[in-house]
Amino acid sequence: MKKKRKKQKSLNPIFTIVILTFIIMIVSLLFSVLGIEGSRSSIVNGSLESSLTTVKNIFSSDGIHFLFGNIVESFTTFEPLAYLILSLIGISIGSASGLFQKLFSSLKKLRLSVLTFILLFISMLASMIGEYSFMLLIPLAGVMYQYASKNPMLGIMTAFLGTSIGYGANVIFTYDDYALGMLTEVAAATVDEDYTFQLLSTCIISPISMLILSVLGTTIITRFLAPKLPKKCHIDDQVEYKNSKIAARLSGILCIILILAVLYMVIPGLPGSGVLLDPDEKEYIAKLFGSNAPFRTGIILFITVILTLCSFVYGIVSGNLKSTEDCGLGLSKEFKNVGYLFVLLFFVSNMLAILNWTNLGSVITTRLVDFISTLQISGIPLILSVFVIIIIASILIPGTLEKWTLLSPIVIPLFMRANITPDFTQFLFKAADGIGKSISLFFVYFIIMVGFLQKYNADRKTEITLFGTLKTLAPSILLFTIVWIMIIIGWYLVGLPIGIHTMPTL
Repeated sequence: MKKKRKKQKSLNPIFTIVILTFIIMIVSLLFSVLGIEGSRSSIVNGSLESSLTTVKNIFSSDGIHFLFGNIVESFTTFEPLAYLILSLIGISIGSASGLFQKLFSSLKKLRLSVLTFILLFISMLASMIGEYSFMLLIPLAGVMYQYASKNPMLGIMTAFLGTSIGYGANVIFTYDDYALGMLTEVAAATVDEDYTFQLLSTCIISPISMLILSVLGTTIITRFLAPKLPKKCHIDDQVEYKNSKIAARLSGILCIILILAVLYMVIPGLPGSGVLLDPDEKEYIAKLFGSNAPFRTGIILFITVILTLCSFVYGIVSGNLKSTEDCGLGLSKEFKNVGYLFVLLFFVSNMLAILNWTNLGSVITTRLVDFISTLQISGIPLILSVFVIIIIASILIPGTLEKWTLLSPIVIPLFMRANITPDFTQFLFKAADGIGKSISLFFVYFIIMVGFLQKYNADRKTEITLFGTLKTLAPSILLFTIVWIMIIIGWYLVGLPIGIHTMPTL
């Protein structure tokens, strides 16, 4: 007789976060005692200058003061929390009104491979709005797969992979491209004063990469990820809503009107237009997607308002929402299933606050940068080495602009001396950055994804943990990484243009 396998004990995500927090605190103590510091490079007046970055001990008097003085504030000012609430409001009323059932039920006829391709493509495209796309697509993908009679967990994981790994590939150029490009231009000026960053410098390689990743990613997910999950999962409180073609038409018309209204407000020069643009910026993309641009900061709100109004129209006309009480309860429908997520975010927000305060991520990254500067290699070995180093840095510092601020002063001149263009280097960085985020337990949207997986685990047949989810995704992420490396190395070897008047080599 075969021996019965003992049930493996798993570590709850909350306790995993607590343990990681204590590890950060202990490492900060050790690094501080050992005097480990990093040399941070920056561009000042066109020249490369270095400064020291030290690790701060969380057990010092200043650290204790920060720890206990900011524990509540770290949570209440945690930006993803606000975006989560807005996103859930829109998805709640979309579900309660029957609008999502109407929209997504038609997807039942689609094969899993087709649905996967569509979601991957949309996820990569949605990265144009930055990290806000995670908060929108992760819960929405779960609902979409639910009504399409597929496993919502698979939809959530697919949306996460598409948005994170596809970060470097997009047919639409974003503010991140512009902001990264400005840092690239400054760093490149130390080698070539005449270099100017062009926003369309990767307009060929980016959309082609997006298509390749969508096609091959579909195969990766359907063959390597989907079989690890049940075809369907148990969901509490499934309700069948009334279907109304008239309500759908009216809701669709309203949606078009509202979208056109928002678009009008981002067009400069027209009467009453441009109110959602940042007047302090010069470039239009910075006016639209800059850090202080009303459109960028309010995009989740705009989507929520549009979705809410359209859902009200559909729900009232169809009869799914019969009273103000139905409307009020509909706005909070999804919240009862994600209470666990808010508890998780409390611990995550404080873990990230401690990590940022200690400077651990910055010091380790700067040490990696110092290692990069000592590399006496070029060509493919250089590309692969830096690719891996960027992935490691992205695990510790998920923030894209923060990380490129640390890396670009060293990486850009290093690659230019190896005859590789700054534009191609920036493209490589974005690809590696997306992979690093997808495996980082310090990336808040990875943890949010795990929280939403819990929502669709009502029967508790599957234990949802951070490391367990990472293990489930690991083969797919590895294959995505190989695809990215093949694209980058292949383009480098063939020497095809990566954009308008831009080549991979100088």
